Amino acid sequence: MARYLTRGFQVGLDLAVLSVAFWAGFCFRFEFTIPPYWIDVALVNWPLVLALEYAVLAAFGVPRFSWRYIGMRETVAIAIAVTLSSTILIVFRLALHDIGHTVEIGALPLGVLATNFFLGLVGLAGVRGSRRVYAESKARKLRASGGEERTRVLLVGAGEAGVMVAREIASRPDLALQPVGFLDDNAMKIGTQIAGLPVLGRTSEIAKIAERKRVDRVLITIANAPGPDIRRLVLACREAGLETKIIPGIYEIVGDRVNLSRIREVAIEDLLGREPVKLDEAVVASSIRDQVVLVTGAGGSIGSELCRQVCRFGPGQVVLLERFENALFEIHRELIGMHPELQFEPVVADICDSDRMEQIFERYRPTLVLHAAAHKHVPMMEANPGEAIKNNVGGTRTVATLSVRFGVARFVMISTDKAVNPSSVMGASKRIAEIYIQHLAHQTKTRFMTVRFGNVLGSNGSVIPIFKEQIALGGPVTVTHPDMERYFMTIPEASQLVLQAGAMGKGGEVFILDMGKPVKIVDLARDLISLSGLKPDDDIEVRFVGMRPGEKLVEELVTRNEIADRTTHPKVLIGRRSPGGNLPSVDAIERLITLATTTNDKLRASISTLVPEYAAGLPHAIERDQETKHTSQPGPEISTGTERQSELRVSTVRL
Repeated sequence: MARYLTRGFQVGLDLAVLSVAFWAGFCFRFEFTIPPYWIDVALVNWPLVLALEYAVLAAFGVPRFSWRYIGMRETVAIAIAVTLSSTILIVFRLALHDIGHTVEIGALPLGVLATNFFLGLVGLAGVRGSRRVYAESKARKLRASGGEERTRVLLVGAGEAGVMVAREIASRPDLALQPVGFLDDNAMKIGTQIAGLPVLGRTSEIAKIAERKRVDRVLITIANAPGPDIRRLVLACREAGLETKIIPGIYEIVGDRVNLSRIREVAIEDLLGREPVKLDEAVVASSIRDQVVLVTGAGGSIGSELCRQVCRFGPGQVVLLERFENALFEIHRELIGMHPELQFEPVVADICDSDRMEQIFERYRPTLVLHAAAHKHVPMMEANPGEAIKNNVGGTRTVATLSVRFGVARFVMISTDKAVNPSSVMGASKRIAEIYIQHLAHQTKTRFMTVRFGNVLGSNGSVIPIFKEQIALGGPVTVTHPDMERYFMTIPEASQLVLQAGAMGKGGEVFILDMGKPVKIVDLARDLISLSGLKPDDDIEVRFVGMRPGEKLVEELVTRNEIADRTTHPKVLIGRRSPGGNLPSVDAIERLITLATTTNDKLRASISTLVPEYAAGLPHAIERDQETKHTSQPGPEISTGTERQSELRVSTVRL
């Protein structure tokens, strides 16, 4: 009831504002002495003008806008609506060639219409602005009377994101934040006022300015800031004893508002040293909308994020396939809560169970398969090579052959950079799965594509959760080798790459994300210790424990027989086979699968015949890897010319 009364009051106030503007136009036009004839004209046209103006406002959704949170977007909509209604009145007035002594509809002087336009616009925006100012002032007084102390905040970055944050803080006194100003390295901004706050100096002066302004917290408001810049700012704040937080990436900010509840601690992902990769959403949306999408391994880190990303593009149905019921339960519950409008089918199944998988394909008839199910832990698969072959090769064969049989349009398999010149059973198993997919891609109508990942930050069992656990226990943080490097990507980046590949692929490609330069694991460990407010080696020991079976010092992104080319997406590359070299046959791969239950030594020997570069367990494996580490020369980020093809075939490739 109160809501309807409030809406009624607002409608009445709008009509009153428009009426005042209308009659004020006549008063100003005739210097507050309106002749009787024009009073009659005004009385006849008054209800008609009000009806027209309010109808146009309603068409633009103005009555539905919240007065408490009016901003630039709402003000622009009001201006457009008032301009349109005034234009209609002016056109109607000009259509009347002459104004006689007979009262006519629309016979309004142009001076009256001009004044009506100006006062109507100012009045409608003014009453809403007054409501917002009053509410914010009242909230500030209530907060002050409650005795809650406000945290003094210094904003780093006076760009668009910083302005959004400053405005949101000003409109949210419940946050108990008091911004004192900006820091920015743009010399043109220093000394100016932005969003009501002064730009106090450069980021290099953060400690000095924070002390002078008695700041308690620093908020990094640079959307998608480069990793080295964030690292520099975080370390400067740590040394000054300042709490540091960061806004989310600009892709998470909707419209002209930023959700301050998502402001968070600086995370290790922020220190990658490159901008996050974004989807070409128009291409991806057209490939997913209304499709039946099957995601294998849907409860895993990558599979669950794939499901979240897929839901953004309106699929017809999402089949969540996972053999661990608890993981499946969690992702299914999350998705139906976030997207009640979509249809989800949770399916408990093992991709190695061909009969069960056939039932699933028969029932749901997927048109897009995203194959994320796999064993991925290198040391674990070294101890259990048969399981790696059964799941990563045999399971992939089952899902892929059923995709062909049931007419799946597109199939995207997730692989790993460990499949390139593999030194582990896990990497070799994924390489063999890649080869199997490439065979099918050239023999069937289904478009088969492979996506090759780097290390995914924060995925289950990855290095970051392990480091965090070790830090929480007081250390030591264990690193295998001081020179070990890896390419890193975030979980959303990994999932977006899969969707991008599925949309772009024609069949047979190996897609690779341009992940910038590889990162040393020891640097990652030290960064994470610093982000925890501790000092590496002083508070938390970093201990080197030696390389584990199957590990390499450096990972690679393309094989010796591949050439990396650019695609239409600036951050997605394709590894294409160079002329020469033969792939193992499908029959040879089938024979390997039948050997999955044999002895480990026999199985490894069979793997080596299929993947000659596989070097696990050989005495010279680590020596070869170290030689590669020290002799490879970093070249340009990418080359598409023939003069660089030979360099792209060497062991280490800098993409």
